[in-house]
Amino acid sequence: MTESFNSSDTIAAIATGMTQAGIGIIRISGPDVFEVADKIFRTGSGKKISDMKSNTINHGYIFENNRKTDEVLASVMRAPHSYTGEDTVEINCHGGLYLLNRVLQIIIENGARLAEPGEFTKRAFLNGRMDLSEAEAVMDLISSHNKYAADNSMKQLSGNLKEKIVNIRKQIIYESAYIESALDDPEHFDLTGYPEKLKIKINDFLNIISSMIDSYENGRIMKEGIKTAILGKPNAGKSSLLNFLSGHESAIVTDIAGTTRDAIEESVRIGSLQLNLIDTAGIRNTEDIVEKIGVEKALEISEEADLVLYVIDSSVPLDENDQRIISIIKDKNTIILFNKTDLDQAVSEEDINIFINNNHNIPILRISLKDGNGIDELEKILDSKFVSEGNQLNDEVIVTNLRHFQELKSAKESLLNVEKSIDDGMEEDFFTVDLMDAYRHLGMIIGEETGEDLVNEIFSKFCMGK
Repeated sequence: MTESFNSSDTIAAIATGMTQAGIGIIRISGPDVFEVADKIFRTGSGKKISDMKSNTINHGYIFENNRKTDEVLASVMRAPHSYTGEDTVEINCHGGLYLLNRVLQIIIENGARLAEPGEFTKRAFLNGRMDLSEAEAVMDLISSHNKYAADNSMKQLSGNLKEKIVNIRKQIIYESAYIESALDDPEHFDLTGYPEKLKIKINDFLNIISSMIDSYENGRIMKEGIKTAILGKPNAGKSSLLNFLSGHESAIVTDIAGTTRDAIEESVRIGSLQLNLIDTAGIRNTEDIVEKIGVEKALEISEEADLVLYVIDSSVPLDENDQRIISIIKDKNTIILFNKTDLDQAVSEEDINIFINNNHNIPILRISLKDGNGIDELEKILDSKFVSEGNQLNDEVIVTNLRHFQELKSAKESLLNVEKSIDDGMEEDFFTVDLMDAYRHLGMIIGEETGEDLVNEIFSKFCMGK
């Protein structure tokens, strides 16, 4: 956030999307919000916003130089019972972009400042309306691509992550204080047998933190989508699969082998899941230098992918290349798609059974991208892999934020150091160093130990008006 940020300013911004709509909302917040609003808004009877009760919606008009500009509804929220914790007014205007921007300009001309991205939520954080993890959940909720991501963001916004972090930190600070007190006043605080008791508590902390760390991979996929590499030999139907799933022609489809040399990316929704598809170069033995680079890149992408869709042309016989490629990707999360079932088949059921026996952990489907046959079954398999097995929400915390993941890992490392110190028979004062280090890393997640630069960086990523 730039130097123009000043919490004593009254700020304003369009809080709805920058697109034509029936209704658009302008949010105003700060110490002088009622003074600003009284200059531009009046009801039909002449009543001012400053005279209105909190948590009310009032019909009236926006005026510019005593001329009506728009007919609006004004919502009044008095501190501390507002999103920011400050006095706040939200103007519900007609949603034309010209009109919204005109009303915003009138507000600014009468004493408000244009808010910076994320400034409303930053004020909510600074005023204690939410912690840093809850503030980040606001942005995650806005950018959610599916039900599971939205539900998890809502749970984090409601404080389920904060609750676990705060509980562990309270116990850590208690243990640290006890050790310090015992070292300062051994007559009144007994450390006999204490290390063993502390180790039991540390183990409980580690179980909770490890569970959150282990949830991150599913959480990342839930939030960002499933990075999906489409692999196969030339002309197997990789680009056709990309085009079919995306609903439009993202990749060129021809009968010429090796047409796709650069990876093509497209995000699509299948059921409740988002797949970030990457169509790669056809894999075959080739002397073409450019195509060879594309093949190498395809295999690299498959290594980094969360899912591999391996497409095989079932209208031509299987060959050693198919088994070679499968041997490379068999340990990945892979689905084999026998494509072109609408044509005469060169791959028999016996061939497929052999394939299944050789690759018994890999789901195998027959599909036709010409008529869409088999795609529904693909959706069911994806659902079982990424929803039924990992992303169903319960009361557990699912970590989706990389920053939280890294701080949890650091906290875990510090607690493991405490365990090691206990096992090595170290003096109790050594425990407190790592205990407080874990306390600090956990505090970074909820903003209790966070520096101004990090706070500014986090809120700078928010959209305008939030």
